[in-house]
Amino acid sequence: MTESVLDYMTRLGRSAREASRVLARASTAQKNRALQAAARALDAARDELVAANEQDLAQGRANGLDAAMLDRLALTPKVIDSMIEGLRQVAALPDPIGEIRDMRYMPSGIQVGKMRVPLGVVGIIYESRPNVTIDAASLCLKSGNATILRGGSEAIHSNRAIARCIAQGLLEAELPAASVQVVETTDRAAVGALIAMPEYVDVIVPRGGKGLIERISRDARVPVIKHLDGICHVYIDVAADPQKAIRIADNAKTQRFAPCNTMETLLVHQAIAAEVLPPLAAIYRDKGVELRGCAGTRALLGADVLEATEQDWATEYNAPILSIRLVDSLDAAIEHINRYGSQHTDAIVTENFTDARRFLTEVDSSSVMVNASTRFADGFEYGLGAEIGISTDKLHARGPVGLEGLTSEKYVVLGDGHIRT
Repeated sequence: MTESVLDYMTRLGRSAREASRVLARASTAQKNRALQAAARALDAARDELVAANEQDLAQGRANGLDAAMLDRLALTPKVIDSMIEGLRQVAALPDPIGEIRDMRYMPSGIQVGKMRVPLGVVGIIYESRPNVTIDAASLCLKSGNATILRGGSEAIHSNRAIARCIAQGLLEAELPAASVQVVETTDRAAVGALIAMPEYVDVIVPRGGKGLIERISRDARVPVIKHLDGICHVYIDVAADPQKAIRIADNAKTQRFAPCNTMETLLVHQAIAAEVLPPLAAIYRDKGVELRGCAGTRALLGADVLEATEQDWATEYNAPILSIRLVDSLDAAIEHINRYGSQHTDAIVTENFTDARRFLTEVDSSSVMVNASTRFADGFEYGLGAEIGISTDKLHARGPVGLEGLTSEKYVVLGDGHIRT
């Protein structure tokens, strides 16, 4: 009799729960051994990885995937190099597990502190990019978590090949094979099962389009770490250095168009707009960026700037499109960001310390920046190694989620025969 998807996912969940107990007590050296061995296995399996990936690319072309999706799907030599380097970087990171902090004596004589511990079993649901398999597996493994990885059907052959390399690393380190499991079925019912197993899965991390994340947030019976949109802003303050402002606003939009930390709306104080917007507009036009602006922006830059609608302020384009709005104060900029933003990443360009402090305090986003491009909102750039994703939630993890975001703390109490009187 053929195993049903629910039975298959239950078996994966049960195995992951058992493996998580072994991983929770694994030494740092053992986890690092697995990561280094997986890196060697990836290096040795380059031809196999490329062949598997070519199957996915061929199928993707046949299915009509667009160029951007095929680009994300491709395992080029450079991507394989970055996967290997990612494993080695995570192995080199400090292990947060078992760290005890804030031990202090209470009046009763007991000592109370907090110990950092794994979450347990992490389910990760993602689309297209097979390198996410390595990022997710390495961070979960180093933080002592078992993981169940459900990649997109378009990358199934690539993910299976990568999983074999991870399995080799686990074998060499004498860790359970179920520490990292890649879901073998492309049946979409597997996702529904994974997000509804609180007895086996402790947290879900979705990485993909808004539709996927909305569905998981709505249907999951397991806590979810996620962000829905990346509507990121740069505000050029009246006290900005114009050259810094132009450099930052250019980079925040054009360094790459698709990532979630790319600027989607540029806010400019009207008193400095005439100095910074015309040169910026020239840069954007040269790079093929479509501009949509408020009435003041269009009056300054010309008729080829389209009229921005209310919907534009609330849109994540993931494309060479930028909305621009002139504001008359820092208050207006902060009000706009808190109204239309997605609590992801927002930046101010200013030489005024008071304005910078107000922006840091009053903008309610997971990353808030002064005189820096929003493109820095990234686990690697923050020194976390790889990242499992970015969270705009306010409970547990917020911002780029690295090793510490995949852990929690429990209280530990040390006594010597103490009893409560």
